Amino acid sequence: MIPPVTVTRYVAPLREGGSLPGIVEADDLGTYVCKFRGAGQGPRVLVAEVVVSGLAEAIGVRTPRLVALELAEEIARYEADEEVQDLLRASLGTNLGVDFLPGSFGFDGTGGLPDGLAAKVLWLDAFCANVDRSWRNPNLLVWHGELWVIDHGASLYFHHGWSGGVGEPSRFAVQPWRSDDHVLLGAVSKNALEAADSEVSRLLGPELFAEVLERVPDTWLEPVPGAETPEALRAAYVEFLTARLSNRSWLPEVA
Repeated sequence: MIPPVTVTRYVAPLREGGSLPGIVEADDLGTYVCKFRGAGQGPRVLVAEVVVSGLAEAIGVRTPRLVALELAEEIARYEADEEVQDLLRASLGTNLGVDFLPGSFGFDGTGGLPDGLAAKVLWLDAFCANVDRSWRNPNLLVWHGELWVIDHGASLYFHHGWSGGVGEPSRFAVQPWRSDDHVLLGAVSKNALEAADSEVSRLLGPELFAEVLERVPDTWLEPVPGAETPEALRAAYVEFLTARLSNRSWLPEVA
């Protein structure tokens, strides 16, 4: 599991988007961007963050370190902003912490990237069906001269349709993915994407998927019909990811 730490201070909200993440400090002396389980789309967004982060690490794409942030009622009690206080009270327990990268800045697409890195990011987004890496919202940072991918919650959207049950992995396996507004599309050649596909395909598989799912805290794996336990839900995610890996119809067309 991602390491647990305890929130010691709520610092400030990040008023971007609708989920209202916040900067917090923790008892390991770290500073984190906290993504709250009580925000709009619930804990499945946090599951996607952990899974895609793990896959990024496995294929050699940098993404910030994650922790499980334990939030106590005392932190919410002394927050003056009522909107933030309501969110904190709705998020008591385990939340997601993303390592804060001080001095980082947003990637604007104008700088050069190492050979193959843009192709790996494009491949990862296509595989995970990430709909949130456009020119309007790249979700890419530059820190110490390196590219870091962040904010993976808009990936793996198939799990938002699990209210009636897990469904069929085969549907996600062939789900098309639109790449026309992807921030890195113009930086990826056909040869680079084919090389990335060949390399990444050897690194991923059911065993790796299962290892990544083990990082997800049980409390975020809410039961659905036919998968009432955390173990059953982890197995369902592995099935969906394995099915998509066995298919290539979702790979984008590049020049």
